[in-house]
Amino acid sequence: MAMEGTQSLHNGSSSELQHTQSSPRKSTPPPGNERTTHMRFLLSNAEAGSVIGKGGSTINDLQSQSGARIQLSRNLDYFPGTADRVAMVSGTIDDTLKAIDLILTKLLNESYVEDGTKVEPQSKIRLIVPSGSCGGIIGKGGAIIKSLIEDSQAGLKISPLADIHFGLHDRIVTVTGTLGGQMRAIELILLKLVEDPHYQQSASAPFPYAAVAYNGMSYKPNGVGGKYQDNRVENKEDRNSSVTIGVADEHIGLVVGRGGRSLMEISQLSGARIKISDRGDFMVGTSDRKVTITGPQRAIHIAESMISRKVASVSER
Repeated sequence: MAMEGTQSLHNGSSSELQHTQSSPRKSTPPPGNERTTHMRFLLSNAEAGSVIGKGGSTINDLQSQSGARIQLSRNLDYFPGTADRVAMVSGTIDDTLKAIDLILTKLLNESYVEDGTKVEPQSKIRLIVPSGSCGGIIGKGGAIIKSLIEDSQAGLKISPLADIHFGLHDRIVTVTGTLGGQMRAIELILLKLVEDPHYQQSASAPFPYAAVAYNGMSYKPNGVGGKYQDNRVENKEDRNSSVTIGVADEHIGLVVGRGGRSLMEISQLSGARIKISDRGDFMVGTSDRKVTITGPQRAIHIAESMISRKVASVSER
């Protein structure tokens, strides 16, 4: 998908992406909507493909119509704890909202089956918001979030702090309702967030998740350079074990990949968790970095095989 992360285009082309639902944003944006901002949210692989379109044609049209920039994380580069990709829309407040409106309308039109009733279809969107910015949405005693729900008539739910992945500093804000209700809620949330300096800074790193998924894993050694046991798992058939293998320091970049993408892909496909030792932390008597693979035996074998193939591909050149 060559058009992922593409720059916005401003050629003013008309597109076939016409609303079959009327545009839900009926409110007049307040002054100051020329300020630049961003919004991140989750999309399934299928939804991401629909937004990108063949050869990137759809994402170009969406950017042209809205004036906003639309970026997507790469295939298999998922938000931790999900199988969903990250989309980021950036531009002026109004352009950002317009792009989200177009994306949600497109996805709704593709999934909605006319059933003869006049009831508007309901859907959900999961926004990614820095933990430090969620207080501005919740308010004292939940006062702000209650007012947002009343104003938009949409459902709003913020993921608990306890659900945050280790090393991650974002929470999921789920917005449910009709397209109009969702867009009103997103507009109100964005107008709150744009006043938060911490939120504005988070735009500098839209997709920092590849490395996050592998932070903070520690295992109790059962023997030097041998296997490790995860004592939390008691089911004998599914019991996790850990194996540490050595990979030459100069080849470790192949295993990690750009931004941690290869490491994430190996973990996603194998089902194993992988930790690589810090620079200078070698297997005893070698210059090989320690690669610790944890999971069921089958997952470990798959991960080992994938790592071996990546390293062998260089040796064969």
